[in-house]
Amino acid sequence: MPLANETDEPVQAGVGVSGRNFSKAVDRNRIKRLLREAYRLNKSVLHEALTADQKKIAVFILYIGKEKPGLTALNEAMPLVLNKLITAIAR
Repeated sequence: MPLANETDEPVQAGVGVSGRNFSKAVDRNRIKRLLREAYRLNKSVLHEALTADQKKIAVFILYIGKEKPGLTALNEAMPLVLNKLITAIAR
């Protein structure tokens, strides 16, 4: 469930990766960088929806897969995730 935030920006976003699935910090950091980049490239839809509704949220995106993703896979999945979030907020 998204939480209300106290900043001027419509969205505060964070990312995380399980240390259980990726024991090496190098792998976790790379996945987090890829998640941030995928979010950055696709965030405009979420920002527009929240600005239109005059809402603000804080979101934390977790990667729970067991294999290292590529940027292409994350770029394909991120719009789906953000659209689900938009529909959940609209309810």
